[in-house]
Amino acid sequence: MAYRHNQDPYHGGQQQPAPNQYRGGNTGVAPDFPPAQNDYDNQWDAKSYNSSYNGSQAHLNPYEMSQVSRNAPPMPSMPFQQNYPPMQSPGGFRDPGSAGWSAARDRLMKRRSVRKVELFQGNLVLDAPVPNNIIPPGKQDVEEMSKMRYTAATCDPDDFTKSRYSLRPFLLGRHTELFIVMTMYNEDEVLFVKTMNAVIKNIIHLCSRSNSKTWGPEGWKKVVVCVVSDGRNKVNKRTLHVLSLMGCYQEGIAKDSVAGKDVTAHIFEYTSSVMVTDTGEVSQTNTPIQILFCLKEQNKKKLNSHRWFFNAFGPLLKPNVCVLLDVGTKPTGTSIYELWKCFDKHSYVGGACGEICVDTGRGCGLLLTSPLAASQNFEYKMSNILDKPLESVFGYISVLPGAFSAYRYKALLNGPDGKGPLASYFKGETMHAGGSKAGLFERNMYLAEDRILCFEIVTKKREGWTLKYVKSAKASTDVPTSVPEFISQRRRWLNGSLFASIHATVFWFRIWTSGQGFFRKIALQIEFIYNAIQLFFTWTSLANFYLAFFFLVSSATSDSQNNAFNFLSDSAGKDVFEVFLNLYICLLFVVLVCSLGNRPQGSKWTYMACIILFGLCNIITTWCAAFTVYLAVPHTAAGWENFGELLRTNPALQQIAVALAATYGLYFISSFMHFEPWHMFTSFIQYMFLLPSYVNILMMYAMCNLHDVTWGTKGDNGAAKDLGGAKKVKGDDGKEMMEVELPTAQEDVAQLWMASKNALKTRPPEEKEHRDAATKQADNDRKSRTNVVLAWVGTNMILVLVFTSPAFLKWVQENVEIANKSAFNPYLAFLFICFAALSAIRFVGSALYLIFRLFGH
Repeated sequence: MAYRHNQDPYHGGQQQPAPNQYRGGNTGVAPDFPPAQNDYDNQWDAKSYNSSYNGSQAHLNPYEMSQVSRNAPPMPSMPFQQNYPPMQSPGGFRDPGSAGWSAARDRLMKRRSVRKVELFQGNLVLDAPVPNNIIPPGKQDVEEMSKMRYTAATCDPDDFTKSRYSLRPFLLGRHTELFIVMTMYNEDEVLFVKTMNAVIKNIIHLCSRSNSKTWGPEGWKKVVVCVVSDGRNKVNKRTLHVLSLMGCYQEGIAKDSVAGKDVTAHIFEYTSSVMVTDTGEVSQTNTPIQILFCLKEQNKKKLNSHRWFFNAFGPLLKPNVCVLLDVGTKPTGTSIYELWKCFDKHSYVGGACGEICVDTGRGCGLLLTSPLAASQNFEYKMSNILDKPLESVFGYISVLPGAFSAYRYKALLNGPDGKGPLASYFKGETMHAGGSKAGLFERNMYLAEDRILCFEIVTKKREGWTLKYVKSAKASTDVPTSVPEFISQRRRWLNGSLFASIHATVFWFRIWTSGQGFFRKIALQIEFIYNAIQLFFTWTSLANFYLAFFFLVSSATSDSQNNAFNFLSDSAGKDVFEVFLNLYICLLFVVLVCSLGNRPQGSKWTYMACIILFGLCNIITTWCAAFTVYLAVPHTAAGWENFGELLRTNPALQQIAVALAATYGLYFISSFMHFEPWHMFTSFIQYMFLLPSYVNILMMYAMCNLHDVTWGTKGDNGAAKDLGGAKKVKGDDGKEMMEVELPTAQEDVAQLWMASKNALKTRPPEEKEHRDAATKQADNDRKSRTNVVLAWVGTNMILVLVFTSPAFLKWVQENVEIANKSAFNPYLAFLFICFAALSAIRFVGSALYLIFRLFGH
């Protein structure tokens, strides 16, 4: 070993003996290492030996000098395993796995040595041996399975190829048929493992198709999985543990600057045969997976992550099909193949998406415990049953969800003039940066960059691409289960989709300048007209919902002798109508005020109360609609004998039949047609209860926050300088080399790998969202302002509504006017008396002032 610690971090400062030989096995003490620093230095070769492909990059020979070989001894056991987990500290919960990992990392970082390595095409590229545990049997000499490749990128993603960076599949000359990207921010290990293991199972399925011309046992060489993490300081540390266990990440290798240039992305490449669970269980598979892990130094949002995928790595690998996944989305075992097959069968398909459904948990437990999740489940299902198939028939799907979709790489490429789908797709990245001159409409439009991409593909000049929906490709995803999270998510969705739809409708004529065939242009023109009509009803949805409530309830309560609420008392219908009409108006006012600048997290309980009261209003509406139907239909069996004649001669029944068939009937019939009726029984009631909130609260909040065109990452885009840099120096032969600090013992790497494994065994306690002091203060200030405004305007509205209500006027008429034979409102009399009393007091005060002044007091 390079040098020995006087204190072993695993043993709280207890000094260890220094025998001359390495001892393996479970000894309960820290493993011993070769003691001679000088002997180790003599074995180091300043010139890195050539790689097996194209003399690629510098290799970390010190690992090999530390017994990395085919006959390496078994990996030393972790000293802290005997008493694992250790006792918790009295100061609160301490993750024992994390503590052991931190100690192992500190040991590795302290034992690093400064080395000189050659540059590869002017860039810092290193090959680091991985722990022996994850190397497949008999593959110790296969470089891509025994060494992890690290590249420190110091350029913008658009300049990746120009800067002469490379990737392993490119250097190996492999054709990439499928290029899969998984984007993440700070998702935990549970979500990451769910998506990664699903992708691995899909690749295993591809390799099992032995009769396929494209796939088969060697099909894994045609697939590259790219994981892009948005911000090194934001990545979940337990997710990094999983990547470490897979061999796709190592501590102590990355640098934050190279020759004075800041590193923009840390790129780790490894062909892994390991599958990891969220509890740290590791198992070998028979199918290797080419994994590319891009850890961005700064948090620059998802669009920038996709720019690394498409503009940096895409031109090198030149894939046929690109698959987009969000971490947390779980495709079924054959979904990726089903998407790819759509492109393989139809050469004109430029993009495709599968069915995204809600992850309902075991036994659909989430649907039973969360009405919000159930309503979203119904919404997703009906979109996949009604909207996506219709759009697929026309050939233009307005949005291919970024959580699970696929594109033909050729269809995405820009034209010779630099304009095209990708250029439009990434336009929003600079538009949302500070100093952008883009207007509010344009910035909101590019919140829905996936909709812009779909429009650009279909209207691409000189090319005739279509978009398809592949129902057999299914993927489940997590949905918000808290009201603030749900409102915040839908704010961006609604604003982006609304303005992107307006953009597509305004520029409908671009269909006729595209490369589509004539009949396809006719079909697309019909779809654009349909979308324009849908856009009109979306824009007026707030008024339409209120008018439906008003007319349904008023018609069912207009007859004082036979109305929907006679079971309460005679003539109760009008009073109920006025109460709920005023309640509806008050709720709209409350939502309006809460939406003006407030974060949903700061008005959580107000929104929840509004959701419940809006749901109550919808129950009243449904009851009134049912009563109206009851009044319109015959009440005897004989009256239904000639239903055709009854429907023809009864206008009320005609309207009701059309309305029911267009909504509830369409839901039921289409669901049974697709053999998926279960959401009608598990989620329909929850959806109907929350439907007014979808229209009133979500739309109101979205429109009141058009100024907010962010993804919620303000202030999180800094870079931490804690990795150390790589300094450019001259070698002994005059060549330019990099002086870097690197780990110098395979044992340290092996121990850190085992520490990562053990860290995942202990589940950390669930942490509630904690706002920082500034955010909390801002939320409190806005909430206080909202409460004052609500109290002020609300008090005035209550007075107006109460003293102008028919119930109060009726009471006045029956109890005051008849008794006093006067038509004077008692509230006005009360106001006059109060004003007279206040005036009298003011007069008395003024008179006393004059008297006191007269007598010199």
